[in-house]
Amino acid sequence: MKNNEFFEAVKFLSKEKKIAEDALFEGIQRAIVTAVKRDYNNKDIVFCEIDPDEQKFRVFVRKNVVTEVLDPDEDMTVEQAQRFKKNALAGDIVEIELETKEVSRIAAEKGKHILRQAIREAEHGQIKAEFETKKQEIVTAKVSKVDPETLDAFVEIGKISERLLRSEQLPTDNFSAGDIIKVYVAEIREATKGPRATISRTHPGLVRRLLESEVPEIFDGTVEIMSVSREAGSRSKIAVHSADENVDPVGACIGQRGARVNKIVDILGGEKLDIVRYSEDPTQYVAAALAPADVISVTVENEEEHSCKVVVPNSQLSLAIGNKGQNARLAAKLTGWKIDINPETEEPVINFDE
Repeated sequence: MKNNEFFEAVKFLSKEKKIAEDALFEGIQRAIVTAVKRDYNNKDIVFCEIDPDEQKFRVFVRKNVVTEVLDPDEDMTVEQAQRFKKNALAGDIVEIELETKEVSRIAAEKGKHILRQAIREAEHGQIKAEFETKKQEIVTAKVSKVDPETLDAFVEIGKISERLLRSEQLPTDNFSAGDIIKVYVAEIREATKGPRATISRTHPGLVRRLLESEVPEIFDGTVEIMSVSREAGSRSKIAVHSADENVDPVGACIGQRGARVNKIVDILGGEKLDIVRYSEDPTQYVAAALAPADVISVTVENEEEHSCKVVVPNSQLSLAIGNKGQNARLAAKLTGWKIDINPETEEPVINFDE
């Protein structure tokens, strides 16, 4: 194949596969180097340079010029080196360009494999780049199918297909093909068949991003989300702080007549949201985190271990603890403090760790 035919073929593939030409050239370079290295005992001495503008490419090996050859693959004598570089001296590195016949032989034997590998690598790189822009963000996904046995949902995010595990869905989720849903891209990982994303509807980051999208004061930095604790589908607690003393962080998140928070509750299928004011004072912070329960007092028992004693009115004990301990558990996770809840007139009842 002539050089111009090679570059035209890459241009055609780029359009057909919707892959950037640069990504294809990089993949071809890596694939050619891998193929040629096999003739040199897989030593890292093979290089490939492609210049699309000049429509030129070259494949060459780099060898050390030495007085005594220890490794024929990597070393050559001064006399040998001077055949390629007239003034070569010991200590130099000489580039030896492979002859066109040798490159043509490799292209003929492994050309299809090289192109397939280059396309695969370029596609993987493109997917990874697209995923990276979505990491720790909410994206819109379309459900393509649902596994009837596992109830895992297969979704399309742009041109990317991913699996939303049942364990990463809300308890109330019941998807069908064609549904448009919001998911949170928790992390990107490398897999055998290319980059994959862990997507979730249960991750605390989903609540954080929803608040950022619905509350302008969070988006512009006036109000900051300090912490989120979540038991997906049931309840979340969010601690917020305002950099402007004239802005009520809790009120900003709730919105007029609850409009902002209710919109998020609807998206989350009815999940309750407790938005509380953050404080540097742990006693105030813990008291706020136990909302909607009223708190009489919070006493720090061990600052190093982050443990505290909370006293609540007898009538508020069940509310402070919550159903199956949920309210106290979420408060402990939110604040990072171990909370020992006590009724006003009885012995300690229950302890909760973060």
